[in-house]
Amino acid sequence: MLYNLLYQLSDQMPVLNLFRYITFRTGGAIITSLILAFVLGPSLINWLRSKQSEGQPIREDGPESHLLTKKGTPTMGGLLLLLSTSIATLLWADLTNAYVWAVLLVTIGYGFLGFLDDYLKVSKKNTKGLPGKLKLLGQFSIAALAAWWISYNTADPLSTALAFPFFKNFLLDLGWFFVPFAMFVMVGASNSVNLTDGLDGLAIVPVMIAAASFALITYLIGNIQFAEYLQVHYVAGSGELTIFLGALVGAGLGFLWYNAPPAMVFMGDTGSLALGGALGAVSVVTKHELVLAIIGGLFVLETLSVIIQVGSFKLTGKRVFRMAPLHHHFEKKGWQEPTIVIRFWIIAVILALVGLATLKLR
Repeated sequence: MLYNLLYQLSDQMPVLNLFRYITFRTGGAIITSLILAFVLGPSLINWLRSKQSEGQPIREDGPESHLLTKKGTPTMGGLLLLLSTSIATLLWADLTNAYVWAVLLVTIGYGFLGFLDDYLKVSKKNTKGLPGKLKLLGQFSIAALAAWWISYNTADPLSTALAFPFFKNFLLDLGWFFVPFAMFVMVGASNSVNLTDGLDGLAIVPVMIAAASFALITYLIGNIQFAEYLQVHYVAGSGELTIFLGALVGAGLGFLWYNAPPAMVFMGDTGSLALGGALGAVSVVTKHELVLAIIGGLFVLETLSVIIQVGSFKLTGKRVFRMAPLHHHFEKKGWQEPTIVIRFWIIAVILALVGLATLKLR
């Protein structure tokens, strides 16, 4: 919005040419979303607290300490992330870019589904929320539309192709299967972040690390000179997503101010579904879906722990972990919450560095 206006004026006022640079606008988006999060945060948290007399419902089968330490904390804090990220993106990004709208569709659409889920949990005062099948139907429907739109606006041969890290020129053309594959990536990423969001600050920092990593990837992939130098596939227009990811990092920093232990607010499904879906959508645009599994490896580990736990119990009647997802296993082992959170952050940083290394190792 702001960018499109200033771009038109830049011919008459050369000083405004600065706004044509993605790096400058990314910085503007980070600062804007951070300020919005700080300004809107207290009022939004107070409003959520006034509407949620008992806060987020706590699982009775979860760690016993949560019934004492988490009770009464309001949820739906993801609204702060969505508002700050969306407003900053609309101000600083090129709104004629199709990829920006595709990622915003997934982010806001999944955020709406998460909001419905959180609302039902709070209003009914239980942890069930939106029925799982209905939630998945909504996620896959939004992902299908976004995947088709991304493919439609991507030039051949990348429109339906899957790229592989460590390989320069190899592309696997998925054909009609590209849309179902992209849907799986977006829905899988969304639910993986959702499973990780179980301790104060545990999900938001790895999300910011992944977003910052993909901000670098989108900037390089969207620049033909850098793409050719690194021998990665150039995706015209994908660089504009750097602004969105910058806004996400800024909003995440602002949200962490209120979500740091002991949390004043939880992001809830409103935030976790939206953030995971956004990362999945960005990876589909940049043809780095497989790299997302590396950079977001912490989310993959959390998801695998649930799959292994459920599968083992159904097949053998025994549990592999003391509790799933994985962070609850370490709680049951006696680790303190800050210890778990910070060590998981360290793992997220290491995995992000490994994922970024794939840009050069080809």
